[in-house]
Amino acid sequence: MTMPRTKLVTIRRVLINCSLVSLLLVGHPTLMAMPELEPSLTEYAVLGLLADGPTHGFAVSKALEPDTEVGRVLTVRRPLVYRALDRLVDSGLAELAHTEPGAAGPNRVIHRVTPPGKRRLDWWLGSPVSHVRDMRIEFQLKLALLQRLGRSPLKLVVAQRETLDPTLAALDVPSSATVDHLELWRRYNAAAAAFYLERLERHYSG
Repeated sequence: MTMPRTKLVTIRRVLINCSLVSLLLVGHPTLMAMPELEPSLTEYAVLGLLADGPTHGFAVSKALEPDTEVGRVLTVRRPLVYRALDRLVDSGLAELAHTEPGAAGPNRVIHRVTPPGKRRLDWWLGSPVSHVRDMRIEFQLKLALLQRLGRSPLKLVVAQRETLDPTLAALDVPSSATVDHLELWRRYNAAAAAFYLERLERHYSG
C-alpha cells in the first residue's frame, strides 16, 4: 500500500522540526542550562535541620512545631515538611540515606544533605536579607539555624547591617513636614532594626 504524497511530506516536516529542536537543545547552552529554582523558606528550614544530622521527616516536623527554637520563627505543618523533603531530593540538595524501623508503624526514611545542599545552605545562611521587612522571618530563621548548628552569626549580622545601612539612613530622614502614617511606621521600624543589629553585633563580638 502506497502512502499519499501529502502525508509523506507532513511526516518529513515533523521529523525535520524534531531534529532542529534537538540540535538547539544540545548545542545552545542557554537552553540546556535551565534556571535553578530558589528553595523556599520552608525548604531552607528543612535543609538546615538536615544539616544538623541525617534524620526523618517526622523528626523534622517536630523540630518545626511552634514551641521549638526554629518553629517559633517558622512553623511548618507535617505535610509541608514531607513536600519540602521531596522537593529537596528532586533538586539534588538532599538524598535518601537509609530506612530504619518506625516506633509504631512503617519504616522511616532517613534523609541527609548532599554536598550541593551543604554549599547552598552555607551560602544562604551567610547572605543578608534585602529589606527590613525580611528581618522578621527570614533573618530570624537564619539566626535560629546558625545557633542550632553551633555557628556564630557574627558575620551574618555584620553583613546585614552593612547591607541595610543605606536604606536605614534614608528612612531616618523625614521626606516632608506632614505626618505620613506609613512613612512614620517605616522610619520607626528602620530605627528598631538598626538598634537591634547594633546590639547583636556587640553581643557576638564580645
